Amino acid sequence: MEQQRIAGASGFWGVASAFGVTMAGTTLPTPLYPLLQRDFGFGEPTSTALYAIYAGGVVVALVLFGRTSDVIGRRRVLLAGLACAALSAVAFLGATGLSGLFLGRVLSGLSAGMVTGTATAALGELHPRGDRARAALVATVANVLGLGCGPLLSGVLATVAPAPLHLPFLVHLVLLVPAALAVWRAPEPVRRDPGVRVRIERPALPVEVRPVFVPAATAMFAVFAVFGLVTAVEPSFLVQLLGVRSPLVPAAVVFAMFAGSAAGQVASRGLPTTRALSVGCAVILVGVGGFAAALAVGSAVLLAAATVVVGGGQGVAFRGAVAAIGARAPSHQRAATMSSFFIVVYAGISVPVVLAGAASTRWGLEASGLAFTAGVALLIVVALIATATGVRRTATGASAAGRGR
Repeated sequence: MEQQRIAGASGFWGVASAFGVTMAGTTLPTPLYPLLQRDFGFGEPTSTALYAIYAGGVVVALVLFGRTSDVIGRRRVLLAGLACAALSAVAFLGATGLSGLFLGRVLSGLSAGMVTGTATAALGELHPRGDRARAALVATVANVLGLGCGPLLSGVLATVAPAPLHLPFLVHLVLLVPAALAVWRAPEPVRRDPGVRVRIERPALPVEVRPVFVPAATAMFAVFAVFGLVTAVEPSFLVQLLGVRSPLVPAAVVFAMFAGSAAGQVASRGLPTTRALSVGCAVILVGVGGFAAALAVGSAVLLAAATVVVGGGQGVAFRGAVAAIGARAPSHQRAATMSSFFIVVYAGISVPVVLAGAASTRWGLEASGLAFTAGVALLIVVALIATATGVRRTATGASAAGRGR
């Protein structure tokens, strides 16, 4: 029994580490966009298109494979996602033109789409003590810390080492080897039914999840729109508007945002999940205001501080959303439910950013950035109202259920 517990704990942390390594690969290009623009000769719209096609790859993977791990097992889907991450690194290493960069980003998106929902579900099933709330916290921390470590790794290597457009992807390729071994050795939490066939299904929501899903998804769309702006466009803001030349600076700023997210998740463990959504959105609203002020006055320090505030608020809201949805999802549809949630998340990451990139060609980075922050602020206000309404409905439902008993 003790041996099984140790094996379960080892598998739990192995999947968490593989989750983080995969997500790190998705943000490796973030501080490199100005260098890529210089070497490959493209502008801001192409940078946002590269980011958007990554998010498109995520959504495609979530739609096509969202339920797959519920049928064939978590391990197989996780290994397939790690393989796509490795192929993405190879595509970047061999890229001689835009086609190679786009291929690398599509493969990176596919890897994130396969791993995100599957790893989140697997961690909930592999926790040694069956603590789903703590497992959800580990999943979200692994997710955001991985996203934060990617730009930090590439930013440091681009500053102090040769071949800045190649070495980060080579290092990531090496890191994927122990990650794959950890997944291979982890217990398989899904009991496979040989009679069930894998089939493509439209994203669907179990009835049990819908009361919490709508307010949580509305909030996360707004929250991740801000994250999309920071990871896709902020390096260009720092270089073009504020005169920052070192790739390490935008890398550090993006890492600080994700580190703030992880800190926010840990610090808000005592908050009820529904309350965490509202608190997180309120904090993000403050950060978005600081972001707009930084663009208006041209302050890199204020921009960095606002980014950290946004990260902290995102962490609080994201933890609440994942925990609330995971707690309501039926076990046989957990991965599919989380995949539906992440489809909304990645739509928030990609669609507004593409619009901002297109606007920058007509009105410039500063004007489009200010318009973007105004639009996101309005959306976050809507999310605050939606989450508050969701809290009242949940409380009313629980009270009615109690009277019924």
